[in-house]
Amino acid sequence: MASKTRPAISEPRLFGTDGVRGVANQDPMTPEIALRIGRAAVSVAAFGLKHRPRVLIGKDTRLSGYMIETALASGICSMGGDVMLCGPIPTPAVAHLTTSMRADLGIVISASHNPFQDNGIKIFGRDGFKLADDLESQIEDMVRGRLSLPAGKTGPGIGQAFKVEDARGRYVAFAKNTFPRQISLEGLRLVVDAAHGAAYRVAPAVFTELGASVRSIGVQPDGVNINEGVGALHPDRARAEVVKTSAQIGIALDGDADRVILIDEHGQVIDGDSVLAMCALEMAETGSLRKAAVVATVMSNLGLERALGEKKIKLVRTAVGDRHVVDAMRRGGMNLGGEQSGHLVFLDHASTGDGIVAALQVLALMIRRGKPLSELASAAMTRVPQVLQSVNFPKRRPVEEMKNLQKAMRSVSKSLGRKGRILVRWSGTEAKLRVMIEGENEAAIKRQAETLIAAARDDFSSPS
Repeated sequence: MASKTRPAISEPRLFGTDGVRGVANQDPMTPEIALRIGRAAVSVAAFGLKHRPRVLIGKDTRLSGYMIETALASGICSMGGDVMLCGPIPTPAVAHLTTSMRADLGIVISASHNPFQDNGIKIFGRDGFKLADDLESQIEDMVRGRLSLPAGKTGPGIGQAFKVEDARGRYVAFAKNTFPRQISLEGLRLVVDAAHGAAYRVAPAVFTELGASVRSIGVQPDGVNINEGVGALHPDRARAEVVKTSAQIGIALDGDADRVILIDEHGQVIDGDSVLAMCALEMAETGSLRKAAVVATVMSNLGLERALGEKKIKLVRTAVGDRHVVDAMRRGGMNLGGEQSGHLVFLDHASTGDGIVAALQVLALMIRRGKPLSELASAAMTRVPQVLQSVNFPKRRPVEEMKNLQKAMRSVSKSLGRKGRILVRWSGTEAKLRVMIEGENEAAIKRQAETLIAAARDDFSSPS
């Protein structure tokens, strides 16, 4: 497909666990690199095709989205691809529309839950799933110059770009169809927080059209306020609105609406682990939970594993990142998985995490059972106290080579025994060490987390 060139000087990896991400207008999120990604992505997608490649692009509400969108579209058109511009729509909407509109690629311009100055690019294949690692590697090699790009098109071979005027409506219809037809949301009061992000129009529409009375917040994007004090990462405003309006549930999405944090009628946060527990138990009872198993990450609470185990449901753990969850689900033939952070994947309905679809499944459960969210959540699982702490360092160092940290980890593990666990890992995007400890005594595990962080600091202060 493309010829190898002389290897370029070693550079940081372009694609992380969720696409390309960084500060907009700084490497790697520059229009120059976006243009090359567009050219490379459509070249990879075009391999073996007998028709002109069609690429669908959606974005969130960041100011820099215009810049990146234009560069991507230019690169795609230069290689003979046609571009379908969908404007601000959720990441899962791009995944759905890629398949329903028979596109060859779907591209999302979003940095998800990150602050507005960041942006990102993630790519879906024609099957609606995130692009396979080997194809991402081919694109990266082309962008970095390790593989040569095919020649650009000229004359009538150049592609064109056009707007998909009904993109939002298509996704709203899809999301509504994941909700059981025999029930409605009539009589329910909801607070929907769209984080001033990609779902600021579609989220209120979905729930309103299904009959709910919706109080919308986080629906006034201005290009720089995405995720600012609202949404899944900052649910306090939604919590206050739930209590103030006596709503039955709060639904807090992140900037690209692929994750959701729920809020019960008392204003208490219900995270992804609780949602997985509720839905897994319900699906097991109705016979719709495939393989009697749920996929979650190493960060999911020990209480989830225990709750599922009591019902003979296996918990399969993966590395952090929803793409790892989805990969494990597809390999194992399972249909429910997700992350504590609120990425929830119902493979019977969607090919990626979808905050709106996940909320609809919980609402359906509440209606069928005739019980409030607080009761369903408390009955599903008992959370084991968990402490999460992070600390920045000048650079990464393999955890297994940090002698002081390893010694402290052995000591903490021994004291926890089988009643708790520890996890120490580096962030996937920055030189930030994350420490997670679970155990029966919250005060004790807080002290233990501080001990591990102090040991890590000692490793960096001593000679390597």
